[in-house]
Amino acid sequence: RNFYYITMLRDPVSRYLSEWKHVQRGATWKTSLHMCDGRSPTPDELPTCYEGDDWSGVSLQEFMDCSYNLANNRQVRMLADLSLVGCYNLTFMNESERNTILLQSAKNNLKNMAFFGLTEFQRKTQYLFERTFNLKFISPFTQFNVTRASNVDIGEDVRQRIEELNFLDVQLYEYAKDLFLQRFQYSKQEEHQQNRLKRREERRLLREQRAHQWPREEAADVAVTEDYNSQV
Repeated sequence: RNFYYITMLRDPVSRYLSEWKHVQRGATWKTSLHMCDGRSPTPDELPTCYEGDDWSGVSLQEFMDCSYNLANNRQVRMLADLSLVGCYNLTFMNESERNTILLQSAKNNLKNMAFFGLTEFQRKTQYLFERTFNLKFISPFTQFNVTRASNVDIGEDVRQRIEELNFLDVQLYEYAKDLFLQRFQYSKQEEHQQNRLKRREERRLLREQRAHQWPREEAADVAVTEDYNSQV
């Protein structure tokens, strides 16, 4: 069967804060196997940030202080081919080379997906989805400007720290936003061109229809006149 791979990206800072609030309420990913090259990572390769059943009540500072927190650069890691960098084995290559490969892999996979959208552009995302798969949703997407992440009041220093922790996601998101808006603009231009061609074809058909009607109307007028004269 043919599968169409799609994904949604989110502003890295908002996404990070949203995950922190989610973890703070008791969410875990214990059932995630993190399979890569046919195996799960060892505890040394992927240690946990907390002891016990979950990380409920974790403060934002504690969340940021865990250096092996999977919330860091999550979007790049989940889109990239981890086998290129030795999966979760951080000793496989130096950090700079690893980051470069991961980011480029994530960009390539994103570009080659059938579709991707951005949560910050719900209406544009809906438009591109409908154009890509030739369908119409029964109701428009709703843009929620107030989320749990937006309700978190952070200072500029904290925001910069989050951006530093997610510097790969920040670069990926800038790339994704540029590509997304290019695709949206292209689709809009394509739609306008299709509509112009459609209107042009409709006008042509209307002219042809009128051209065929006029001779019949003239012939009908002549026939009526001759019949009247013969009766007289």
